[in-house]
Amino acid sequence: MGVVTDIRSGRSPERVDGAVHCVKAGRSGSASVSLFWRIFSLNAAGLVVATALLLGPVTVSTPVLVGEALVLLGGLVLLLAGNALVLRFGLVPLQRLDRAMATADLLRPGSRPVVSGPAETAGLITTYNTMLDRLEAERAAGTARALSAQESERHRIARELHDEVGQTLTAVLLQLKRVADRAPEDLREEVGQAQEATRAGLDEIRRIARRLRPGVLEELGLASALRSLAGGFTTHGLTVRPHVTGELPDLTPEAELVVYRVAQEGLTNTARHATADQAELRLQPGPDGVELLVRDNGTGLGDATEGAGITGMRERALLIGATLTLEPARGGGTDVRLRVPVTEGLR
Repeated sequence: MGVVTDIRSGRSPERVDGAVHCVKAGRSGSASVSLFWRIFSLNAAGLVVATALLLGPVTVSTPVLVGEALVLLGGLVLLLAGNALVLRFGLVPLQRLDRAMATADLLRPGSRPVVSGPAETAGLITTYNTMLDRLEAERAAGTARALSAQESERHRIARELHDEVGQTLTAVLLQLKRVADRAPEDLREEVGQAQEATRAGLDEIRRIARRLRPGVLEELGLASALRSLAGGFTTHGLTVRPHVTGELPDLTPEAELVVYRVAQEGLTNTARHATADQAELRLQPGPDGVELLVRDNGTGLGDATEGAGITGMRERALLIGATLTLEPARGGGTDVRLRVPVTEGLR
């Protein structure tokens, strides 16, 4: 774009770049002055000029008496103080709006600045709140479509792994067994090692397929699925104690899937990043619905930023109106809590 501008204007690239730099510098310089000081400086300049005129030829006395000058200066100070006070209180709603815009997070919806101030300011805050409502609704709809497509792709991959790759490896195992039966003594050990490697690969593929598509969730329910999930992580070096207590309300299939995926991602993060050897997976009735807790004895959150895993958990929670919180656990480690309210997540 810069080359085209140079050719049309007939100016050298250095002059064009210099002009752009000056414009940017001017904009950044003007932006550094707050609206409060712009309005205050303008009003102050007018008051100073008016006071200077009164101290000139148009005065009560000639020459100006000391008492008159003191009265005028005192009035100027009072006017400036009153002007500053009015502007300061008048711009408070804009300052609140600025803080709300700086801290807005679509993954933590619901926070809105209070509509207050003059008509123009109140209208601006109302427009901003309406924009946030629209953005949150659009993000929730887009996230729902993306996660639905993701789950469909998970099911397809799991089915292909189970039906195609799994059956192929099963056939290879049967063929290796026939070879082992007819192989000489000096080759049977090597064939046996090939059998064990193939069997291990088949078990790993089945484990991956179960993680991609939790069939136990559809067949046996959420409680059994969570116990099976905890057992799967326990066999891979992390001791997970599952606790499913009390009579749980019936959840929608979407809510059950969200609870399962959050538990799965929480345990995955624990196994990969927390350097923990103990974890607890608890599902219990809450004061307003169902609460899932994933607790570990690892190193805690620290100063690490939230990655794609935690962001995915927050997006899934939003789909069913649930609340996800991450906080330090008692005695070290991390607590991941998912609260599913009755009004949104339950049938």
